[in-house]
Amino acid sequence: MDTDGFRAAVAAGALGGGEEHRALLQSIVDVARAIFAAKASSVVLFDEEAEELVFEAVSGAGESDLVGTRLPASTGIAGWVLVTRQPLIVDDLANDPRFARGAAERTGYVPNAMMAVPLLHDEAALGVLSVLDPPEGTRFGIAEMDLLGLFATQAAIALDLLQRARRAHALLAEGSAAAAVARIATALEGREDDAGARLLAALADLLESLD
Repeated sequence: MDTDGFRAAVAAGALGGGEEHRALLQSIVDVARAIFAAKASSVVLFDEEAEELVFEAVSGAGESDLVGTRLPASTGIAGWVLVTRQPLIVDDLANDPRFARGAAERTGYVPNAMMAVPLLHDEAALGVLSVLDPPEGTRFGIAEMDLLGLFATQAAIALDLLQRARRAHALLAEGSAAAAVARIATALEGREDDAGARLLAALADLLESLD
């Protein structure tokens, strides 16, 4: 049994389908784009197993087609920000060797300028939040980067919850003992005493000992 996955499902309390977390991510990119008057904003998730970046939320240019699109994790500015865990502003993407123009063309939108920050949660790099193309005649600066960092904190929390929900549902789909305990977690959700938590911990330990 995947004990780590089991514990994730229990800790998540067999979270819902994740739609509320997707909605939160969408609201974050919508507000970020509006505040910076940018042409587009996006959140990409790092799929560690596939070593890919996945567009989870997009606002503005490309929003109708990009969600779900996958790119190699090392691709372009987002890949650089993910690996280095450093925020980045690029005013002239065409002349930056890190910019993957070919990948941008495949998404249907080729930006000229970009501001990107890593989404960090519990020491893990979960993805990247980007804002593309400020109004003509303006540039992204340090103040804008600091503000985007605040959005990144909230986006990282939402992305972590989305991943937890997906792991929980994957276990539920297995129909295993872990799935049964995850269902118990759902039933016990919202209890104010510690009895439910102790029960789940005991079941987790028991199932782990049977591996």
